[in-house]
Amino acid sequence: MTDTRGQQPSYETYNGPLPGERTGAQQPGGPYHPPQAYGAPAPGGQATGAVRRPRTGARTTPRTRKARLRVAKADPWSVMKVSFLLSIALGICTVVAAAVLWMVMDAMGVFSTVGGTISEATGSNESNGFDLQSFLSLPRVLMFTSVIAVIDVVLMTALATLGAFIYNLSAGFVGGVELTLAEDE
Repeated sequence: MTDTRGQQPSYETYNGPLPGERTGAQQPGGPYHPPQAYGAPAPGGQATGAVRRPRTGARTTPRTRKARLRVAKADPWSVMKVSFLLSIALGICTVVAAAVLWMVMDAMGVFSTVGGTISEATGSNESNGFDLQSFLSLPRVLMFTSVIAVIDVVLMTALATLGAFIYNLSAGFVGGVELTLAEDE
């Protein structure tokens, strides 16, 4: 990289006045008057520049700033990170929801009622019949739900990343998605 600014003055050898020492910068004993943005009135009472009118009241409607933006590219790496974290959160929620649902159904006696109905329907009251409560035990349900959650995390992350690549390809052809953002003051 080259420096294109040219020769710069050395600040150690500067002998000019400092900002507070400049002549005419301060008026001793008087208030500070900033420079005028509009022209001073001419001797005949006419202003030389634009005339600034005082505000008569507050605005009745809020001013809204709008900007039209286009999403031209989605970074696949950031999409992968965000989708991974969101799918982890969804997987945890799935496992917790399955555990809570199993506990509620067990407290209501659903498994024993359905197990009794299955035993009556099949006519297997002896010990070699189908036992629904042992088949749908909490550890087995949580293990199955955890496996499904892990598969969901992998698939959601992969599909979101693949979706970012496909979006970038299609945005190259059509220009991307246009958004209108508004800001209320």
